[in-house]
Amino acid sequence: MGSDTRTFGRSAGRLSVGVGVAGLLTYVFFALASHNLDPVAYGEVVVLWSAVFVTISVLHRPVEALISRGIAERAPRGEPVGGVLRSAALIEAGVAVGFALVALALRGPIQDDLLSGSEALYWIYVASVLAFAASFYARGFLAGEGRFGLLAGLLVCESASRLAFSLAVAIGLAAGRDAVAVGIVAAPLFSLLVVPAALRRRSAPRRDSPTAAAVPRGDARLARGGAFAAAVFVVMLSEQIFLNGGPLLLRGFEGAAAAGFIFNVLMLARAPLLVFQGIAVSLLPHLTRLRSRGGEAAEAAFAVSIGVTLRAVAAFTVLVVAIVAVAGPQLMQLAFGDRFEYDRAGLLIVAVAMGLYLASTTLNQAALAQGQAKRAAACWAVCAVGFLAWSLVAPVDDPARRVEVGFALAAALLCLLLWRAYSDPDPPRGAVPAPGSAEETEARLALADEAS
Repeated sequence: MGSDTRTFGRSAGRLSVGVGVAGLLTYVFFALASHNLDPVAYGEVVVLWSAVFVTISVLHRPVEALISRGIAERAPRGEPVGGVLRSAALIEAGVAVGFALVALALRGPIQDDLLSGSEALYWIYVASVLAFAASFYARGFLAGEGRFGLLAGLLVCESASRLAFSLAVAIGLAAGRDAVAVGIVAAPLFSLLVVPAALRRRSAPRRDSPTAAAVPRGDARLARGGAFAAAVFVVMLSEQIFLNGGPLLLRGFEGAAAAGFIFNVLMLARAPLLVFQGIAVSLLPHLTRLRSRGGEAAEAAFAVSIGVTLRAVAAFTVLVVAIVAVAGPQLMQLAFGDRFEYDRAGLLIVAVAMGLYLASTTLNQAALAQGQAKRAAACWAVCAVGFLAWSLVAPVDDPARRVEVGFALAAALLCLLLWRAYSDPDPPRGAVPAPGSAEETEARLALADEAS
């Protein structure tokens, strides 16, 4: 038991590192693209990216969760998982076919209204969504088996291969928007290079693995697992609205160049978040272990862990705000090129929002560890809808400023609501995800997905 637990912990630790590395590589991909494409072309890549990731979050995340949860609940007890894999494959095939038919039927609006009339971007969009079906299937398989080291390798391979296309344009081996955009579809395909290694090294699961004792049975297991999976899905979809809704809205308001501009501004929040996901992946299991122990000492350690993380976020936010106040516009042009003029006030708004958003992510982990997944999901959903409503109808003339202020206000409200959920849990408390359980695996996987 102890050996299995240590192995599980080391593998999960590699996932934390891999998530952080994948996030940094994603940031570099966009930095190089922004430097080497004109504003309109870069904005079109950003719109493509946002459309792809909103679509795959809706279509493929539930199947990924089905696989990871099914394996994590059955394998520790020695139950066969082939049925789960076959069912998920059939569902994913149906989802892919359904998407392809809808995408073909709506080709005109997607290609002309969303993707600037580009046939190449349309086919990259369709191929990317289909390619990610296989990638998300592999992610679910690796997470369900607790192969977090290989899952980290998949994420890093995906981000690195995508970066290669942006780098090729930067050094002159390729040129233009489409060469960068191809990286979005190539990345999930290259990420599958880790799958043969997973299949070669697969061994029969042990019944004394750390997940074995944690899995409930029967209807209670299904009810709790389904509710948790649904809550995590709502949180992930809300995060996509926060991070990718702005560029899509600006595409409709002002055009592709404006979408690229707001994407870069929001990178001020996204880049630290991508790195912080590596910490968050480790934070949830740490908190769930503390909660599972019970007692005053564990409660105190839980509160200390949250307090230390929030203070670190606050210190980092103060540092970022100070740097932005002194040299924000210049640093943004250094990072993303001088094709856009960045407004210091807007950058300061987003810098403060970044701190609130990171604090919200921390409090979300605390709420999940307390068994309050449903309540946390409700907080995210309310704030995501509020962000969209503000960005559409707020009495602010500049659409970019509407998105910036809306992001800050929504992040502040989210932080407040999650703080209340954490500090005043609803009685009776929900089921706490047990260390190494399917629920904890589910949440780790959701965090890892955000880094991609």
